[in-house]
Amino acid sequence: MPRSLDFEYLLTPNGLETHRRVEIDDTGRVAGISKTPGDRFDAHFAVPGMPNAHSHAFQRAMVGHGEAKSGKDSFWSWRQHMYGLANIIGPDDLYAIARRAYTDMLCAGFTSVGEFHYLHHLPAGEASDEMGRAVIAAAQDVGIRLVFLPVYYRTGGFGAQALPEQRRFIHASPETFCELLAQFADIHCGIAPHSLRAVPADELQRLVEMAESVLGENFPIHMHIAEQDAEVGQCEAFYKARPLKVLSDSVNLDRRWNLVHATHINGGECSLITASGARVVLCPLTEAYLGDGFFPAPDFQKMGGHFAVGSDSNVRIDAIEELRLLEYSQRLKHRQRACLANDSGIGQPLWQHCATSGAAALALAAGEIRTGSYADFVTLDTDSSSLSGIAPENLLDAWLTAGSRQNIRDVYVGGECMVRDGEALSEAEVGRDYTHCMAGLHAVMKAGAS
Repeated sequence: MPRSLDFEYLLTPNGLETHRRVEIDDTGRVAGISKTPGDRFDAHFAVPGMPNAHSHAFQRAMVGHGEAKSGKDSFWSWRQHMYGLANIIGPDDLYAIARRAYTDMLCAGFTSVGEFHYLHHLPAGEASDEMGRAVIAAAQDVGIRLVFLPVYYRTGGFGAQALPEQRRFIHASPETFCELLAQFADIHCGIAPHSLRAVPADELQRLVEMAESVLGENFPIHMHIAEQDAEVGQCEAFYKARPLKVLSDSVNLDRRWNLVHATHINGGECSLITASGARVVLCPLTEAYLGDGFFPAPDFQKMGGHFAVGSDSNVRIDAIEELRLLEYSQRLKHRQRACLANDSGIGQPLWQHCATSGAAALALAAGEIRTGSYADFVTLDTDSSSLSGIAPENLLDAWLTAGSRQNIRDVYVGGECMVRDGEALSEAEVGRDYTHCMAGLHAVMKAGAS
């Protein structure tokens, strides 16, 4: 039934507003915003929930694994550890891991998630929708809004056969992939051609057209691109062109496209992306974890480019920390401050930009507190040590530079409270099941390594 929430301070597209009542309709959307009639509030300070534009939920189970020194470690050596995990996870395991990841996301300020899902087949290789259904059930059970992004993955590198350890990811053709896609027509879907390493460029346009026959035309498309220097070099050797050029020559690059990482792009490629209407999805914590490099964020921003954020590998899940590392990595690279700030500060404009861009990346009416958008709110504990005594107009600057997910008090998805006083309502059961799952997986990995 319709309901309302009252906030002393509320961040809307008009800026920081005071004493606001948000009316919420039966669909979980904002029906209207008005002045509160009194001085009793559901929360002191609220911002729109952050969409998480890129997640591999199963990699939450990589925490603490694969960190020992073993030669020249890189993304490519980490990938072998990831394959070892991926190939032993069954549907029940994935459900427990995804519930843990999605619960952590809610507690960290993410209210929607784009799940870049490529664990399609069962452990023995059988085709099934069970792995995807496990992810969907996990999201529904913990209360996060899911956009399901099944991955098309066909090759093991530029012009190379798929590796045995990639067997669970692989589809033989766009046709077989779209057979899988049709099984998920009951939920909000997009598609995710994995990368130019994993998808021949001459199949991309056919993939998109076939997906249109299943999903219609207004669905998001997500793709890894130019994440590693080696990947760019391999692409140039195989296609005689850089990744962005290959992609733009192969498809109609438009607002549906979301380019994940794009770490190693140049100025001309920044211009190409912004002119096309496509977005970039940055994952600063994972890009640091994997040693990817620095995205040219200030230049891209000056060109009018739009970027969202995602938690990607999920070994560390914290929305405000993604933004802090995005800004701080640029400070380290350029040896200056306020790289992505405007004259009002850094926290408010960066949170709003990534929230609205993240919603667009997932084709969701979210990321802003306005009439018609989903009623997704993150409220802050302004009595916590990092935020105590800070003026409202400086709170988001303080949160970005000094705070973390620990400063989040309550989280609402569609007007329903999913996190209360910093703890998810589903925490007890989620924690117990995840602990049991991890003990079993690590025993199998340890036995396999011995």
